[in-house]
Amino acid sequence: MLKIKPFLNHLSKSEDLITTYEQTRAGFIALALEKNRRATPTVIEARNLQTLAAQAKKPIDLIHIMGIKSALITAAGISAKAEKHLTNADKNEAIKGLISNFLEPAGLKFVEELVYRFLLIRGDSLGGSLRNLAGAFAQQKFTRTLIGLLSIDGRKFSWFDKNSKKWISGNKDHASIELNARGISWSYKTENRFLLYNRKIPFIGNNIDLNLLHTKSKHYDRNIVRDPSNFIALGELKGGIDPAGADEHWKTARTSLTRIREGFVHTEHSPFTFFAGAAIEKKMADEIWDQLQNGILSNAANITNQDQIVSLCKWIIDL
Repeated sequence: MLKIKPFLNHLSKSEDLITTYEQTRAGFIALALEKNRRATPTVIEARNLQTLAAQAKKPIDLIHIMGIKSALITAAGISAKAEKHLTNADKNEAIKGLISNFLEPAGLKFVEELVYRFLLIRGDSLGGSLRNLAGAFAQQKFTRTLIGLLSIDGRKFSWFDKNSKKWISGNKDHASIELNARGISWSYKTENRFLLYNRKIPFIGNNIDLNLLHTKSKHYDRNIVRDPSNFIALGELKGGIDPAGADEHWKTARTSLTRIREGFVHTEHSPFTFFAGAAIEKKMADEIWDQLQNGILSNAANITNQDQIVSLCKWIIDL
């Protein structure tokens, strides 16, 4: 039987939710290492560009070097997204502008100038993809913890692949499920459970990070999220580790959780709500604890604490 206050399995006071210095440090280091790993392809591209561009005697010769046109377009300040909307004539004009306005004035250092500008534009694009890296990390940890619990309990599961858009039979030894999963499904007694990530719920009107639903069918139907009676629990997951942004993450999550509750007001259903975050400061921890004690929130956990994230995920798969 589920506890009326399941958070008491891993929390005894508000201070238990606070992220420690050691956990913050570990989070920052993990993010830094991942950023460096993801930057490696861009660094290699820049080195290759430098080698090929060195064949040019003067900046205008770059136009005639095979295999670097795409890099020249990037260095000219055109993103991959913008490039799709330009003609070849537009791209050539941008390259000529790069050469006349920036590379020729650099004199003998024009190759270095080209590489710097390539890295500047590509780095900006990379930075955009890394802004939600902490959130992706949190979802991956949540997914792997959930799969681990299902596996040791001997439960079969499926996962929704973001690339193929299909549900795939799960294998606990598959090392990259958490990188591509946008949902996890498993059986519970005579019903099926679907945990869906980042879905817009029509009657709430917002994207919700974590949505646990039940159905008799083993096959996913998009209409499942339109029926309030299908929801078991909904939660917010905030992976940002920077203490300076902790309050802002909680305000965003708190607003979303309030909208969830308001979305069910005119229905006969009242699903569980929960919060999981990486950066939790004292004031925030006190507020979360008060909501737990008053029954506003059903459960909460600090995802940098292994015991807490395991307890939260165990509660979810047993609902």
